[in-house]
Formats: sequence, structure tokens, C-alpha cells
Amino acid sequence: MTRIKDPRAAGLAALAGLLADETRAACLLALLDGRAWTAGELARHAGVAASTVSEHLGRLVAGGLLARERQGRHRYVRLADARVATLVEDLAAQVPPAERGTVRTLRESSAGSAMARGRTCYDHLAGRLGTALTDALTSRGLLRQDTGFSLTDAGVEWFAATGIPLAPAGRRPLARGCLDWTERRPHLAGAAGAALCRHALDSGWCERIGSERAVRVTREGERAFSSLLGIAPGALG
Repeated sequence: MTRIKDPRAAGLAALAGLLADETRAACLLALLDGRAWTAGELARHAGVAASTVSEHLGRLVAGGLLARERQGRHRYVRLADARVATLVEDLAAQVPPAERGTVRTLRESSAGSAMARGRTCYDHLAGRLGTALTDALTSRGLLRQDTGFSLTDAGVEWFAATGIPLAPAGRRPLARGCLDWTERRPHLAGAAGAALCRHALDSGWCERIGSERAVRVTREGERAFSSLLGIAPGALG
């Protein structure tokens, strides 16, 4: 019997090999904040030497998962695109709770609580904040989850009326469900999720706190989300 080799097999194996290293995985998870990092910053985050992380970053760049940028004397790396962020997010959500590490200090506990309340997940909002917004959009008929994530016609009109432009998504879906690793249910991702997150930060509805991905809702944001989506302030983290 002649076996037909699937041409994707070698590529899938190579991709899995890139992800199957704790240091490279730590770098990818750090870069889910949507920002560009230097090799030194990633080395400190992963707890390895700069020379070690540089080798790992080179492999991730060569494999198409990261992109390099240069600004003045500094070199940065970032996730190559939203496709890579989706891959990392989806895989990270499958990690069992028992394998997510033990909190050792009060600082770690505080940071973990802040991330659970609200954070950016690459370019969209996650945590209790992200799921509360997703629930509100769904309950008001602006987002459908029963047949996969999709904005309704009313939802598209809501984004326009709120002053949140929905740029052409290209190959990226307009709306996508992303499994939240702290809430264990989906929040809104895709082009619409990115637009909402960007508008919330630019308008001062949300603000970043600390050096991690954590965000919090401001007083102005509480008023805006209450007026636009009927969300009680206490439900936003």
C-alpha cells in the first residue's frame, strides 16, 4: 500500500518544536501584551541570560512567530501578527489550572488578581472585564455566540454610533471568541475586539497599571460602559 505523505506534517512538527521550549514559551506569553520588547527585557522576564534568549528569539523570528523592529540604537521583537497571538492564546488556555504555578509572594498575588480583573490579551480585553463586556454585547443583541462569534447588524451599527471604527479585517475575522484562561469562558477577540480595546484605552475608559498586561476601568469608563451597555460598575472587575 502506497502511503501519501501529508505535506503539512513537516511544517506542523517544526512549529510544535518551536513552542516546545519553556524559555521560548515564556517569551511568547510575555509578548501577548501586544508591545515590542527588547531581548534584555525578555531575558529578565524568563530568568535566563541575554545570550540564551537571543538564540531563542532568533529561532522564533526564523520560524515566523516573531518580527524584529529597530528604533534608534535599540532592537525589539514582537509577535508577528494576530494569527500568532491567536495560536498562543488558544494553547495557553488549555493549560490545566494545577499547572499554572503557585503564588509565592504578596506582590505576585496582587499582580495575579489585577490580571484576573482586567487585562489585555494581545490587542483585546480579557479577564472579568473582557467577559463582562462580551456578555453585555450579547445580551443586548449586538453579538451572537450561538452560531459562533459574529456581530449582528445592530452590533455593527453600535460600533459606528459609538465612534469605534471597524477597519477592514482582511483575513482576520471581525469577531472571534477567545477562551479566557482565568474565566474559562470566551471573550471577544478579532478585529472588533481590537477596536473596542483600542478605543477604551485611547478614550481613557481603561488604563494600564504596572508593567504587566493588567488594565483597570476608570470612573469615566464606568460611566461610559453603564450608559452604552448597561453594565453596573461592580461587574467590571
